[in-house]
Amino acid sequence: MNQPVGKVVVVARTGSDRPLELATRIGGWLKERGVAVQFDLATSTALGLRNGVRRDAISKKTDLVIAVGGDGTLLSIARSVSPRGIPILGVNMGSMGFLTELQPDELLPNLDRIVSGDYRIEERATLRVRLMHGDQVLNEHMALNDVVVTKSALARMIGLDLWLDRNRMASYTSDGLILSTPTGSTAYSLSAGGPVLDPGVDAFVVTPICPHSMAYRPTVIPGNTSIQVALKEGTHEEVYVTLDGQIGFPISHQNILHVDRHPAPVRLLRLVDRSFYEVLRTKLKWGER
Repeated sequence: MNQPVGKVVVVARTGSDRPLELATRIGGWLKERGVAVQFDLATSTALGLRNGVRRDAISKKTDLVIAVGGDGTLLSIARSVSPRGIPILGVNMGSMGFLTELQPDELLPNLDRIVSGDYRIEERATLRVRLMHGDQVLNEHMALNDVVVTKSALARMIGLDLWLDRNRMASYTSDGLILSTPTGSTAYSLSAGGPVLDPGVDAFVVTPICPHSMAYRPTVIPGNTSIQVALKEGTHEEVYVTLDGQIGFPISHQNILHVDRHPAPVRLLRLVDRSFYEVLRTKLKWGER
């Protein structure tokens, strides 16, 4: 048994009514049982409430964050609270829901278990992403799914040099490159032909996007590898780095992108005894078509 849950922050997808309605019900249920509840600022504003908490100000003493939406909602809050070690419970109101744990109709019947500490924590590896100019860090972020280096909408193929532990691995001419965690192996990397990795595997995936040469294949590398990406000489197109499909920034010839394992994993709260392979079979409908 874990410690009972006494302080919760609820985060909901704000683009539709159903997640907000469920967030309100969760908040009311928890308050009736003496649990301290806050909504993040965006959720609070959408509900017409005051005293919402900024995501970067969520206290490390928070016992749990409940993310109501889909994988995108969970990914967005994970980057804020995971460095503080706060576990996350995902409630799926989206279409896929690889990361979320419960369906809406499963949540309220299970909240008693959660509040009493009857749950387990599953840790997922994350990526530390730093855009460097010499020794200067221009940007630093965390990613749970993937880091994508790609061309802008109208650009031609781009040239990228890749080093692993400062050993040159490849020089790509392609539409881009995906660096994925095991968790992200079922996201963009899978669509680009990459392999599916069990989340427990200590590895990352390097997947080129539509490479000019078919000799370049997706590659699984050890999880302690240090990765560097730079633009090849002669690449004049606009190139962007995108994290988890949600935030991004441009990269130039003067920069090098450094990617390695982030010291803080994402801690996911688990209640249901579903294996990763059952989730794959269900979500990807393996054997049904």
